[in-house]
Amino acid sequence: MSEKVKFTIDGKEYEGEKGRLLVDVAAENGVYIPVLCHWKDIKPAGSCRICTVKVNDRYMTACTTPVDANMTVENKTPELEDIRKAIVEMLFVEGNHFCPACEKSGDCDLQALGYLYQMMVPRFPYAFERRELDAKSPKIFLEKNRCIFCKRCIRMIKDEKGRSYFAFKGRGKHLEISIDEKLAANMSEEHAQEAMRICPVGAILRKEVGFSTPIGQRKYDKVPIGSDIEILQK
Repeated sequence: MSEKVKFTIDGKEYEGEKGRLLVDVAAENGVYIPVLCHWKDIKPAGSCRICTVKVNDRYMTACTTPVDANMTVENKTPELEDIRKAIVEMLFVEGNHFCPACEKSGDCDLQALGYLYQMMVPRFPYAFERRELDAKSPKIFLEKNRCIFCKRCIRMIKDEKGRSYFAFKGRGKHLEISIDEKLAANMSEEHAQEAMRICPVGAILRKEVGFSTPIGQRKYDKVPIGSDIEILQK
């Protein structure tokens, strides 16, 4: 039987199952902690750091921190909100994100966070990276310039033998997402659709189905990221 423990977030007491990840328990209690790399029930990667909180006065990632009794969590403070805004700005300037022409616009977690944190002019210079586009696989188009290296596709999109369709290639500034051409040649329709869905940006696109959902009917056109309804739907 799971042990229930009490802890506080921003001075308010909550209850959750001991050992479960803070970001998931917070969401179940209606508390929004922003995520980009995290996906519920998938082993966390701690890649993007946007879920950074203070736990007992130490900086921690909420997606890798298990809930314990008497934890004191700071989540929505001016300091942490500025850190998160800075991360969003860095992700925008390190890639080529042109929202008006992107198939993921309105469904994009990064774009939604840009609106949430009211990003206007980034504090960092644009890198304008030019990574190779990859359209070799039958069902998937990789827009590598939009990848934010969250590892969702690597961790989640696998064949029946547990092999990942996606992987990282290169190091440092040369790091980029790639797809295994042999596995991709036999990729199912379901895997292709799921890959596009779980990507938080427009890096993974299903060929021939771009703009299938009209603007105004997409996820964040209806419900802003972090709203009560959106938290419960995750």
